[in-house]
Amino acid sequence: MNYINKITILFLLCVSISYAQEKLTKDQAVSLALENNYGIKIAENNVKIAKNNSRIYNTGYLPRVNANAGANFSLNNTEITFRDGEINEINGAEAQSYSTSIGIAYTLFDGFGRSYNFKRLKETYNLSKLEAQTIIENSILQIFTVYYQVAQLTEDRKNIETSLTISKQRLERANYSFEYGQSTKLEVLNAEVDVNNDSIRYINSQRLLANAKRDLNLLLGRNIATNFMVDTNISFNLTFNYDTLLEKAKKYNVEILKAKTSIALNNYNLKFNKSLLLPSIIFSGSYGYNKSKNDASIFINQLSNGLNTGVNLTWNLFDGGISKTKIQNSKVAADNLEVQKEQIESELQRTIANSLETYNNALFILQAEEKNVETNKRNFSRTEEQFKLGQITTIEFRQAQINLLNAQSNLNIAKYDAKNAELVLLQLSGELLNTSF
Repeated sequence: MNYINKITILFLLCVSISYAQEKLTKDQAVSLALENNYGIKIAENNVKIAKNNSRIYNTGYLPRVNANAGANFSLNNTEITFRDGEINEINGAEAQSYSTSIGIAYTLFDGFGRSYNFKRLKETYNLSKLEAQTIIENSILQIFTVYYQVAQLTEDRKNIETSLTISKQRLERANYSFEYGQSTKLEVLNAEVDVNNDSIRYINSQRLLANAKRDLNLLLGRNIATNFMVDTNISFNLTFNYDTLLEKAKKYNVEILKAKTSIALNNYNLKFNKSLLLPSIIFSGSYGYNKSKNDASIFINQLSNGLNTGVNLTWNLFDGGISKTKIQNSKVAADNLEVQKEQIESELQRTIANSLETYNNALFILQAEEKNVETNKRNFSRTEEQFKLGQITTIEFRQAQINLLNAQSNLNIAKYDAKNAELVLLQLSGELLNTSF
């Protein structure tokens, strides 16, 4: 079996395998990522922890109830000497005691510390959700980058396959011409070299495509050996406007929202630290039952039960300046957070402007590459006709073939670069998770 026949069998095998592949749509990729992606799973679990911490059980609003019970037993020999010298001995004297109690303690007032702490935990929960959103957005952006890489390599492989078919047809034509004495052996050798080069290019494209599919399967949290096809249809949103993007970003961009939440969280930290300077009032109550028996005591049996209540006030008048230091640090932290928020807003304006220009340039390049492909197709078609008529050399024909292949490859790169640039704009404006893919 010669080399060309092996390549033919490889093509047939690839075609038969492609029919057995599942079609992985963009929406399905997002659903699989949200369900299986490892980073997203960890982020969602962190949100659950923050949610648990923000519940009323973790705030001190509920009373504390304690129950105690105990029992003691002793067996002793006792000798008692009175002042008049009389000695009284008790051997094997038993002593038993039983006690049980239930108590409740409730903070009536703590300088509003519980209230601020509760609000602080709620803001921490909100911040954890925003952190999870950041991870989800970055994961989806990464997934689509790889998804479009698979799409690009799929189309590249198809173009290379077409080019290889053309090279094989040229080799076959060269062999016929040589057999009938219409061309030299050099034409056959040149055609074989081109077939070999295109075959190598095709095999490399197969390898890159397989690697990209494994990368995508890993991001989707499924078996990396799962074979699939992707949707290569691309549509673009051509209505992006800088002012509109910036307005949406100030409302919905996750980094802006995180900065605002951090400021609110620090405000509650400051108020909580100030509450430490105020007094605390705690109500306590208990009910107890005690019973004892002692053979060696004057009172053989003793029983007591009753209710005890009280209110305690504690006021930390001076703690060495610890609370004052916490308050001062919270105020400084508030200033830092405001500066960070301004920095994020400024950087966001710059990033949106840069990304919008990148997107517009990518669309311009895409349009130029589309025209370039059409031009190269017409050029190759004419060149092919002239080649069949013997009006041009194989070198000129090969150059036209390579030019068309390169133009198609550049078009694929431009198309998916533009789509990735669009996704970046959607993320910056906070609309990535609300977009139908």
